[in-house]
Amino acid sequence: MSVREEFDTWAADGRDKGMEERHWHTAKHVLARMPVEAGETVLDLGTGSGYALRALRDTKNAGRAYGLDGSPEMARNAREYTDDPNVGFVVGDFDELPFADDSVDHAFSMEAFYYAADPEHTLEELARVVRPGGTFYCAVNYYEENVHSHEWQENISVEMTRWNRSEYRDAFRNAGFYVAEQDNVPDLDIEIPPAAEFPTDSWQTREAMVERYRTLGTLLTVGVVR
Repeated sequence: MSVREEFDTWAADGRDKGMEERHWHTAKHVLARMPVEAGETVLDLGTGSGYALRALRDTKNAGRAYGLDGSPEMARNAREYTDDPNVGFVVGDFDELPFADDSVDHAFSMEAFYYAADPEHTLEELARVVRPGGTFYCAVNYYEENVHSHEWQENISVEMTRWNRSEYRDAFRNAGFYVAEQDNVPDLDIEIPPAAEFPTDSWQTREAMVERYRTLGTLLTVGVVR
């Protein structure tokens, strides 16, 4: 199944809003750190419901805000969630971004980058469309060090790329980014039950759940275009 087919199904089932709710736990902290100034153009790669763009418009007064998604149904739903004329959604491929060179000030992606068929080329495309000095904030929960995420591939038909921290840094640099920072953003919103309630349907031990959400959380890699 293609990315388009997989996520068209998700959108039709209303799972876009579920993703928004879960991703917001750490995405809100990442978005708050982005150096977006009033009037600047932002791009959300794998936009889903478009929540990141709405947040950047509301909190940073971003100018034009573009959300790109491989799923027409996701883009259609996202359009229905806002009437802001400065927010637009396009259906496109991660490996051929429909934007001119140096046309974007900052880019963001949450839990979507690893769906790219050719992630190295996607980074090259981002380095092309983001202006020199602009940033790409890449947030993922599916990565090598997060052993609790490894089984996710079994539950989705789309092939995902599982890089480790070093591979993310190397790929960013090879594509033309300076790696400004890389760290883990903990999920502090997920409620972790007391030890007496374990094992649960999803977790054998409380320690494993604490590691997943409080220690590993979301891996954030920040690149600045040279």
